[in-house]
Amino acid sequence: MDIFYNLIKCLIFLIYWLLIANITFRVLIKRRNIPSSMSWLLTIYIIPFIGISVWFFFGELYLGKRQKKIANRIWSISNKWLNELKSCKYIFQIKNSEVANSLVQLCKHRQGGLAGIKSNKVKLLTNTKKIMQTLIRDIYLARKNIEIVFYIWKPGGIADDVAIALIDSAKRGIHCRLMLDSAGSIEFFQSPWVEIMRKSGIQVVEALKVNLLRIFLRRIDVRQHRKIVLIDNYITYSGSMNLVDPYLFKKSSGVGQWIDLMTRIEGPIATTMGMIYSCDWEIETGIKILPQLPDEKIIEKTSQNNSSIQVIASGPGFPKNMIHQALLIAIYSAKHELIMTTPYLVPSEDLLQAICTAAQRGVKVSIIIPLYHDSILVKWASRVFFSELLEAGVKIYQFQKGLLHSKSILVDQQLSLIGTVNLDMRSLWLNFEITLVIDDSDFGQNLFRIQNEYISDSKLIDKKIWSMRAYWMRILEKIFYFLSPLL
Repeated sequence: MDIFYNLIKCLIFLIYWLLIANITFRVLIKRRNIPSSMSWLLTIYIIPFIGISVWFFFGELYLGKRQKKIANRIWSISNKWLNELKSCKYIFQIKNSEVANSLVQLCKHRQGGLAGIKSNKVKLLTNTKKIMQTLIRDIYLARKNIEIVFYIWKPGGIADDVAIALIDSAKRGIHCRLMLDSAGSIEFFQSPWVEIMRKSGIQVVEALKVNLLRIFLRRIDVRQHRKIVLIDNYITYSGSMNLVDPYLFKKSSGVGQWIDLMTRIEGPIATTMGMIYSCDWEIETGIKILPQLPDEKIIEKTSQNNSSIQVIASGPGFPKNMIHQALLIAIYSAKHELIMTTPYLVPSEDLLQAICTAAQRGVKVSIIIPLYHDSILVKWASRVFFSELLEAGVKIYQFQKGLLHSKSILVDQQLSLIGTVNLDMRSLWLNFEITLVIDDSDFGQNLFRIQNEYISDSKLIDKKIWSMRAYWMRILEKIFYFLSPLL
């Protein structure tokens, strides 16, 4: 019996060290940034049983086998549809502003050779209730098709009015597709709305389905974080807002109402947005639904301004690190002023250095973050960056009138980046995200006005007072900083 137990112990010991060796090899062989690799190795060796478990959940695998196979082939320069789109030369902007040139060239180089799209009517929307009301109106006016993807759809309040509008549109013959993230929209998928919608003819897809039986086959923290509405291949919505009633969403958390920023766009940019939706739909269903090419008759040929829009998508199947590179180029392009809003500030080392360098070379840099937060982990992890940012001359504002959920970057009041991307590791390298790059001085002025309204409702962190914070706070910040590459 003793021999049997000794054999079991030796077997367990052998399996344990084989797992440690295997994970160590996989961490080292994959080209990660050094802080992330060190965090993984220290976690695995210091708290091995927890570290190994966390690795299998969050360490390496992304999509399921079928999804990964589809994702690897959907976005290609040789794609026939992309070549047809490039032949529609009337939608592409030839000239861009000086501050946008580098970023536009990056987008063109890495995204199938597509230049910025012109002749769009872009409007910034800040009031969530009014955004929902405008969206409901557009849904009722739809004539052909409606495609929607959101991270969170929470039933209740005005969100139910959107559901009713969608159901009514489907019943009158509009082709409706709805894709929602499985984890983010868990309450929706547990509600009666799913069955009601499907019976009305709406195609409802649960994206990146959370399944405990398949946790070792793909990462469960890769999420469908995009927020897109497409109507009649012409009207698009995108930005930070989830499909929730602002007066009901996370009311018990005590952080106040969520403050969001959305764009409503009319024009040919709907085609490239539609291509992204098509890719996401194909990854989940295996069915290709390519959008229609833009109609030349509805393009405003008489438009004389040089405004243009690029769409950047990230996630498995899309150009790797594209949004991260875009953010870096935008920051380095700033000559006079850089304003950033983000609910989650846990930047990569490259982004941190780019922001600090911008301030040190004379750019007026402001970062607006929420004072009240729904994530304790991210809140404390972000604090460790404050000292370095403040020392470089960056102004950090903490928004006091609710949870500022807007994600925006404004460069020299000309180049705007609006979308779903938080300045944290998950948004930058894991999730399905979307960012609009808008080269338009009028739009930039509108965004500048909104950001200054945020600043007026914020308090400025004083560098001297911050340096005097309690020692236990510094220790706690360092602990969460250690975990930040894993967040």
